[in-house]
Amino acid sequence: MKKFFTSIFSLLLTTSAANADEGMWMMHGLPQAVFERMQAYGYKLPVQSLTPPMQADSTSGCKTLAAAVVNFSGYCTGVVVSPDGLLMTNHHCGFEAIRSHSTVEHDYMLNGFVADSLKDELPNEGMFVAFMKRQDDVTDRLRSMGLDTLSDFDRGMLIDSLEQVLTDEASAADSTLYVEIDPFYEGNAYYATTYRRYDDVRLVMALPKSMGKFGGERDNWMWPRQTCDFSVFRVYADPETGMPAEYSERNVPLNTQDYIQVSADGYHDGDFAMTIGYPGSTERYLSSYGIEQMRDCVNDPMQQVRGVKQQVMKRHMDSSEEVRIKYDSKYAQSSNYWKNAIGMNKCIDSIGIVQMKRGFEQRLTQWLDTTCAYSTPLSFPTLAQLYAKQKKAMRAYTLYTETFTRRANNELATRATRYCDGMPVKGPQNRPRKQYMQFDDNSNAWDRELDIDVLAALLSNYREQVERDSMQEFLPSFYETIDRDYAGNYRSYVEYVWDNSILMTTRRIPLRLSKKLQRDPGIVMSMSLVETLADIRLMLDQVKDSINEQERLLCAAKLRMEQEQPHYSDANFTMRLSYGQIGGYTIGSSNSGYMTTPQSMIDKIMLWERDTVLSPNPYEEYFAEPVFKDLLHQYAADWHREFRSENRDESESDNEVCPPALCFLSNNDITGGNSGSPVINGHGQVIGLAFDGTWDSLSSDIYFDATLARTISVDIRYVLFMMRHWAHAERLLREMGVSKSF
Repeated sequence: MKKFFTSIFSLLLTTSAANADEGMWMMHGLPQAVFERMQAYGYKLPVQSLTPPMQADSTSGCKTLAAAVVNFSGYCTGVVVSPDGLLMTNHHCGFEAIRSHSTVEHDYMLNGFVADSLKDELPNEGMFVAFMKRQDDVTDRLRSMGLDTLSDFDRGMLIDSLEQVLTDEASAADSTLYVEIDPFYEGNAYYATTYRRYDDVRLVMALPKSMGKFGGERDNWMWPRQTCDFSVFRVYADPETGMPAEYSERNVPLNTQDYIQVSADGYHDGDFAMTIGYPGSTERYLSSYGIEQMRDCVNDPMQQVRGVKQQVMKRHMDSSEEVRIKYDSKYAQSSNYWKNAIGMNKCIDSIGIVQMKRGFEQRLTQWLDTTCAYSTPLSFPTLAQLYAKQKKAMRAYTLYTETFTRRANNELATRATRYCDGMPVKGPQNRPRKQYMQFDDNSNAWDRELDIDVLAALLSNYREQVERDSMQEFLPSFYETIDRDYAGNYRSYVEYVWDNSILMTTRRIPLRLSKKLQRDPGIVMSMSLVETLADIRLMLDQVKDSINEQERLLCAAKLRMEQEQPHYSDANFTMRLSYGQIGGYTIGSSNSGYMTTPQSMIDKIMLWERDTVLSPNPYEEYFAEPVFKDLLHQYAADWHREFRSENRDESESDNEVCPPALCFLSNNDITGGNSGSPVINGHGQVIGLAFDGTWDSLSSDIYFDATLARTISVDIRYVLFMMRHWAHAERLLREMGVSKSF
């Protein structure tokens, strides 16, 4: 196996590219064939521009674009666009920061925010950005330490130990560096990535939600789009060293040469487009049985539970501005993947992805049966049996996590599960009687009435779902209390726990519980939940290692059978690039077009204005303050005036010269985590920020359909226009070197 992968990975760097427009390619060791295809599409910079900073050829005189793209707080991507650490990402990536600074009196979500000077830029607790510095293959090193002989748990322990060794080595030379090791190719390869992290990141600008989230959930994952989905932050550093530092008023903007220039020159249909970012997770090597499990045991129960929760949340949010501010971000996070799960399952069935995978697995089996050069314990009948054994527990696990953990966005449920599974122990290590646990005071982040109503609805729904699927063994024991003492009234039970448990306070909870605390209703609930989770995990763990091993073998066999082709690894929130072209797609006789105009947004606003006469807020997501309609007209007028005066070729019509655009489509390969990724033209300049995919390509996490998969991005010209004419942020435009009048 080791010899096989040594040859496979060398092949990945040298062979011709098949289906090269698909792919999330590592910056380390980009295949030459992929780069040549990028050049054919219009990429003008040398290959050194795409390498990790510490591995770039310093003699080339070319900046590496990777140096300016950041991991934004562990869930999005951002790009540095000025020498003073100015950073752009999506509005929805900065949404929680915007919400956390908002009050009823100063509602930055509703009204937007602009810092008029450096001293007005707002710090954000817990926010960080991480810059990738280098990447190294550590597969052989791990194998020499016995990786292939270990269980999944022991593999994880071994990887963690090497990760610590490499971090110690890196930080000995530079204390600001740390290392993370991630699996690639389903755990058939491992790479160590070195990062530098900055924890002082400040909010500089955000549009009102009506612009930054225009279209809301109605337009989410849809095209056409008009969302001005951007926000602006700044990275701060130690004033003396310029290196990372905890927040301090003394800190200064990060001075850096590693930034990417924005371009207001626009684009045309067919132009080169590249994204660089941190895609979170794809599973394109997954077996047909794994896809069935994803559809039936993950996506289906996820969208069902979130639908119940969101209905209750929305009712409370609509009745109170204070509640809306507290839950806007939580609701958006929940509904985003609620809709994604619905759309992905629709695509899985309509495209027939399970059947397509089965066909490939049959061809792979035939190849394995006929080749003498490669033997493997891979067995699809075995894989089918393993997934069948895990099915009930996996569905129960999704119901459990969506109902009781952080995913539920419910304070009481989250505290109940954290108490037994994840709370740090405080107090002297050598004196157990003095040790305790304690919840922080985050009362400004939740609402009692909403929290109680949501959990009551989720408790009722959980029981209905597990009983419907004959999974009563996964019903927590506290349901007996609900039936016996509360006559099945879930709200009465939740209300009593909420008002009478130490979990909902900031008091210390001793590690050694008194008899009184052992009877605390929240503690009892917590103990019951952890017992249920243990039962679910026990059933999952019985086959987990075997499933993972078979999936690793499947990926290895695919790479071996297709060894004449380069293969990218599934996304794992490490830096990747994808490349392609600006352009739309066609379904039947309908063409999507590749961009949206100001008039398309005005039409949606007018639809809202017309229909509110007949029904209160029928399309509330299409509301926009009157000032924005005026700005849209100005944007179109200024744009045409700009090109008539400077760039107009007399032989060209207005429509042939980069018309005014709000958002555009490209066939870049992205997924969650890419939000905020810069869309880069052939000259290495930012022309947009990626923020979404299309409804017709929601299956791309498991299957990339080149005819339908499209990335939706906000045009950087739209961003710059709003920065100038709404925010009047001339200081920021000068900092970015923007001079054009719009």
